[in-house]
Amino acid sequence: MSETPIVSNHDLEKHVDQKVLIQGWVHGIRGSNARQFLSLRNSGRILQVLAEKEILGEEVFQTVKHLRQETSVSVTGKLVRNEKSPLGFELVMESIQIVGESENYPITPKEHGIDFLISQRHLWLRSSKQLAILKIRDNLSFAIRKYFHEREFLLIDTPILTGSVGESAGTLFSTEYFDLGNAYLAQTGQLYLETAIFAHNKVFCYGPTFRAEKSKTRRHLTEFWMVEAEVAFASHSDNLKLQEDFVKTIIRETVQNSLQDLKVLERDPTPLLAYLEKDFPIIDYTKALEILQSKGEDIVWGDDINSEREQMLTTEFGGPVFIQKYPREAKAFYMKVNPEDPKTVLNADLIAPDGVGEIIGGSEREENYENIIHRLEEEKLPVESYDWYLDLRKYGSVPHSGFGLGSERMIAWICGLQHVRECIPFPRMMERLYP
Repeated sequence: MSETPIVSNHDLEKHVDQKVLIQGWVHGIRGSNARQFLSLRNSGRILQVLAEKEILGEEVFQTVKHLRQETSVSVTGKLVRNEKSPLGFELVMESIQIVGESENYPITPKEHGIDFLISQRHLWLRSSKQLAILKIRDNLSFAIRKYFHEREFLLIDTPILTGSVGESAGTLFSTEYFDLGNAYLAQTGQLYLETAIFAHNKVFCYGPTFRAEKSKTRRHLTEFWMVEAEVAFASHSDNLKLQEDFVKTIIRETVQNSLQDLKVLERDPTPLLAYLEKDFPIIDYTKALEILQSKGEDIVWGDDINSEREQMLTTEFGGPVFIQKYPREAKAFYMKVNPEDPKTVLNADLIAPDGVGEIIGGSEREENYENIIHRLEEEKLPVESYDWYLDLRKYGSVPHSGFGLGSERMIAWICGLQHVRECIPFPRMMERLYP
């Protein structure tokens, strides 16, 4: 006699009308004195289990009826179709084994405050909404890697510990590095990524980055995941085209693969997908100032375009918009100075609507050795720390461009979330290092 197969909630379709064994956790329970409906979580999905007193007998039925939230169990029964259940299937219980008890689980079905939930993040990950968000995150990660793989970009794993400043010295996490002085948690993988274009032409990296920004906004984390790409012989214009195609492709693929999870979040993706049907407008920073000034904003050359102003611009254009050619003083040393207007650089930020803000930033990189030296000195950065980076401009330098996209803001946009803290398994913020 063959053993009962152990089945994942991912593989239910293959086992309809069969006796199966499913192992998981009690997500919830409801019912009457004759039947109980168990929500059984397995593989991030929740299967409805029907427990009937007539089938199980009084003793087993009472055991089921008094199961506590998050008790781990092994349930055997017949898997049948049920279009009214969340997954379209139902397990009719024949027997149950308790694997691990759960007493006084702190996250109950009642409402909880966000501070409490974040402090219980190691448990909150089990909740329905969080299951959906992290599956969407996984789908986005896959779409990103698939995009670059299909276009023959090579993955380069850049270091997390570095001796160089990638963006701004004011937002570095610093640590002592043996007898070599200070090391820093990487703000970006870009500088190291640039080294690889001279070997592989098209490259990308995808990993955690760190910014010691003293910011408590709903769009900032001190640790987040960023995907960055660099392309040899690519101009600023080429870079904008690549970014737009990248953003549109990964959103469409992620949405297509996440429809059930978006339904859990009550997120209708139709307006999001509608944004992708037209070209993203490209406006200069100067033009952005003119639009904002026409709307009564007190903003002058060199001022930051804050989140409120970003949303005024996306409203003006009815969707995402590229803002390009920012003031040179406001941007990183490696960005190429605009030859047509030397007070600006050849860069662009893509601003998303719906309160999301900047989701992608890129630029053409400065390929000239002397110009890079000058920019490092302007930023008062130690030139000797960048000797290896300067070598790239000495041995076969070429025009090249790249960009970086933060995963968590993209996830927030896709999911329709107001805060990025739910878009990463364990958010790190100014006031939060636990758990």
